[in-house]
Amino acid sequence: MKLTTKLLAATAIVSASAASAVELEVTHWWTSGGEAAAVAKFAEAWNAAGNTWVDGAIAGSGGTARPIIISRILGGDPMGATQLNHGRQAEELIEAGMMLDLTDVAEAGGWADIVNPSSLLDSCTLDGRIYCVPVNIHSAQWLWLSHEAYEKAGQPVPSDWNEFVASAPALTEAGIVPLAMGQQGWQQNLAFGAITIAVAGTDAWREVTLNKNADVARGPEYTAVFEAVADARELARESNVQDWNQATNMVITGMAGAQLMGDWAQGEFSVAGQVEGEDYSCLPGLGLNEILDTGGDAFYFPANDDPEITAAQKELAALLISPEVQVSFNLAKGSLPVRGDIDMAAANGCMQKGLGILADGGVLPSGDQALSADTQTQIEDLMAEFWSGDMPAADAQARYADLIAAAD
Repeated sequence: MKLTTKLLAATAIVSASAASAVELEVTHWWTSGGEAAAVAKFAEAWNAAGNTWVDGAIAGSGGTARPIIISRILGGDPMGATQLNHGRQAEELIEAGMMLDLTDVAEAGGWADIVNPSSLLDSCTLDGRIYCVPVNIHSAQWLWLSHEAYEKAGQPVPSDWNEFVASAPALTEAGIVPLAMGQQGWQQNLAFGAITIAVAGTDAWREVTLNKNADVARGPEYTAVFEAVADARELARESNVQDWNQATNMVITGMAGAQLMGDWAQGEFSVAGQVEGEDYSCLPGLGLNEILDTGGDAFYFPANDDPEITAAQKELAALLISPEVQVSFNLAKGSLPVRGDIDMAAANGCMQKGLGILADGGVLPSGDQALSADTQTQIEDLMAEFWSGDMPAADAQARYADLIAAAD
């Protein structure tokens, strides 16, 4: 009876705006081939409901898009809805009263009962009110390997990060770049985080990232991390691409042996017609730790004074987390659904690995959930400087520990 009541209430909220078609501009930074195929699933569902999705794609990844999105909202030119990462990126906008409160939609839809893990909804919540709808779970701890590259090098496909590092000389000798890496701070920071969990382990990672323990960041576990990242930097020296999907394409075409990238890379392999287990391999936790972080994407809705627009925003929020849309979007995106009550039997092998880890509880919060946007930006800047030059590992570790000590 409780569930039936919630479903009826959710239907009432959606129906309130469905009577008149509404046009909403939706901003996001999903512009690669795989990402565009995924966001089209959202647009198709919204348009099928009789509304109009005005696509506001911003090229250049989140680091480029977020300042533009925030500037528009602050400048009085808000979009109808916008992608951000669930975490602390919209915290100040919410505190300023500039984001729509979705608590009534969440309660009507029973989000507290279906969002898994619950930390995703917690990241949309401030002072007991819900301000965003989480749409997927993205994890960064993945190593993607090219079967073609390893065949050229006459080497078996590695089963973990250590085997990959050991195989690098053979790849280089065969004229293959060992590690594909885009020249952007967020990508390099992602690789740093993935290596950290694999090398230092989850206890040390929690102490530093969640508890802001600078002493651990200065300690031997993180010394080993920075030395491993310095080694990875050398393996990526000849990776002269900018965007993450260009680096993924190096793996797809056999120009590179591997890439450290989030599970959204699956969308690129899918668009290229590649088959997991035949053309490429995916190693969650770099094959060393059966653990994934639970970052991902959420949609926020800037507050406005037009009741019709507000009703449409709530209708879209309910649609994005509906069962059918969750399945179609996440199958295309390569991410895991936020709903724990839907059938993902059609998911490929990589997604099934992630779903298994999620079911076993092998999850961590993401850096976006644990660190402020300012701290994240400072760490990304440090990583960009470290990966692009010859900064000693010890110097990078010292500067990183100082950032953790000052983190809020």
